[in-house]
Amino acid sequence: MVIDSNDKMSRFFSKVYLWMFIGLLISGGVAYYTSVTRSMQIFVYGNYTWILLAELLVVIFFSFLRKKVSPLVAKILFVLYAAISGLTLSSIFLVYKIDSVGIVFLSSAIMFALLALYGYITKQDLSSLGKILIFALLAIIIMSLINIFVGNPTFSIVVSIISIVVFLGLTAWDMQALKAMYNYYASDEEELNKIAIYGALDLYLDFINIFLQLLNLFGKNKD
Repeated sequence: MVIDSNDKMSRFFSKVYLWMFIGLLISGGVAYYTSVTRSMQIFVYGNYTWILLAELLVVIFFSFLRKKVSPLVAKILFVLYAAISGLTLSSIFLVYKIDSVGIVFLSSAIMFALLALYGYITKQDLSSLGKILIFALLAIIIMSLINIFVGNPTFSIVVSIISIVVFLGLTAWDMQALKAMYNYYASDEEELNKIAIYGALDLYLDFINIFLQLLNLFGKNKD
């Protein structure tokens, strides 16, 4: 039976978004469970630096072994990363009102979906934009580190706004890059299965960062 190329691409992107959803579900579940479980809170806030380090090491390991790991190992690493991220995200449920978190999450999902759709359908080459966005992301990291010591609320707002723009741009760029990778590896099913996981991680990171920056701007703190 001949499989239509558009149908095959649709199944590929369905897999990407399924794994992204699984990642968000794991992170959200772990975050909420941690926020309502005293022993987990003690563990997280007593080992926060080590958890952040583990989160960083997993994503670095994940990225550097992109060409070497099997699809199964890629899935395991993705699930592990999502779970560790859930630990660090647990403070969201402790700091912000739950209805506020829900509204910001929905807003983030709409903005993310629009830019992902744009990245998928646009004929414009976004590769040059991607390079600019990467440099902008490095600038954001440096500014955020500076603001840890400065503690300027206005500076924090400016950084959040710039971050939202950058990660929305990265969403479109990542979608176009995923489409290009699909076209390149269209005949290699195993490679496509692995790319789907890595694509899910890229989009997961874009979405989480959009969500966190919107939450920083519009989230309502608990009394």
